[in-house]
Amino acid sequence: MHIHILGICGTFMGGIALLARAAGHRVTGCDTNVYPPMSTQLIEQGIDLIEGYAVDQVNLAPDLFLVGNAISRGNPLLEEILDRSLPYTSAPQWLAENILNRKWVLAVAGTHGKTTTSSMLAWILEYAGYAPSFLIGGVPVDFGVSARHSDSQFFVIEADEYDTAFCDKRSKFVHYRARTTILNNLEFDHADIFADLCAIETQFHHLVRIMPRSGLIVANAEEASLERVLARGTWSAVEKFNSPASWAVDAPDDLKSQESYAVRLAGNLVGALKITLPGAHNRSNALAAIVAARHAGVPPQIALEALAGFRGIKRRLEVRGAVNGITVYDDFAHHPTAFELTLAGLRQQQRQGRIFAVVEPRSNTMKLGIMKDRLAASLALADRVLCYAANLGWDAKAALLPLGEKADAYSDLEKVIATLVSEARTGDHLLIMSNGGFGSIHEKLLAALRASSQ
Repeated sequence: MHIHILGICGTFMGGIALLARAAGHRVTGCDTNVYPPMSTQLIEQGIDLIEGYAVDQVNLAPDLFLVGNAISRGNPLLEEILDRSLPYTSAPQWLAENILNRKWVLAVAGTHGKTTTSSMLAWILEYAGYAPSFLIGGVPVDFGVSARHSDSQFFVIEADEYDTAFCDKRSKFVHYRARTTILNNLEFDHADIFADLCAIETQFHHLVRIMPRSGLIVANAEEASLERVLARGTWSAVEKFNSPASWAVDAPDDLKSQESYAVRLAGNLVGALKITLPGAHNRSNALAAIVAARHAGVPPQIALEALAGFRGIKRRLEVRGAVNGITVYDDFAHHPTAFELTLAGLRQQQRQGRIFAVVEPRSNTMKLGIMKDRLAASLALADRVLCYAANLGWDAKAALLPLGEKADAYSDLEKVIATLVSEARTGDHLLIMSNGGFGSIHEKLLAALRASSQ
């Protein structure tokens, strides 16, 4: 079968493309934002990419069009497909019917940490010999790809609450029919499709209510929003993490290493968690993955061994390069909570040197200004803040006023780079945070730093 994918370079749609290719289909696709790492791995897998949505792509005569949720009415190719009554469906629907059927699906849901937790869980199952299939919204270093199709009965998936497609406004994750579900956290996000937090909680309960009675919900006990979701009714077993009465992680005196933490179940020591990823949020992610893997049959001790060798995910505090002791990092953070957690994690990892937070408020929620009042507080841990504010409908400079002189907003990307080059010195950490390509700022910045040192 020939499948043509609209919006192929998004992290989810790119993963779908890899799965379809591995399942033996011919895959092509189109997009307007083609940038690494997704474009790189698609090309490496022999998938032809087309820039834009020209209507003549219907002449490729695929057996099926898969329409990504970034594609809306008015898109010229989509309109041509509809006018000609050509076969199309959403990617989650295709995935459910062709790949996930009869699989033990382990889904990771939540506002933050989905990619990291999914990657940890997939790696634990891999280490335990399960060779799982997976679809993750990033590229785990240990696998090198964001998706894999295998003969294993286990499938790990990053379960996004965003809508499915123009033709299906349910959250993506209701299609997956998970047997094991991690509910990591739940905050207001996706303001372009959800009116308020209650609306998102309703979607999360839709996920909960279709789980089988033999399933397991792994829920973060620290999240009041998740407690409200579960209070609406559950039909599966529930295990809590970040709870002294259930699963918890801490750093007692008998574990001296700064990178070693005690995992406990009902207060009893299970083992030592050793991970290289910094921050309390990553310890929480690891704990959730351990509990979910246990439901699939992996003993916690094996999961802990696996996590000790976990190498992380591209675009999650990924070091992109260093020049004269100035280190440039890339991170996918795009929500105030994610900004704050990422900064805290980097400061825990790097005790010395200044941290420059370089942010692009690019998500639909941030562009709408819904979170602008939280922006300054979320960046307070940085020593210097540079906000790239082009194409925003609100005043980023005004939003950053509580940070005083250490924060500036720019509409010119080259000015951002020039400022960083002029101010950064040996020992500094330049943290770039965006959920897009950010104008290839990482490469441009490193090149400018090298040029200035000559």
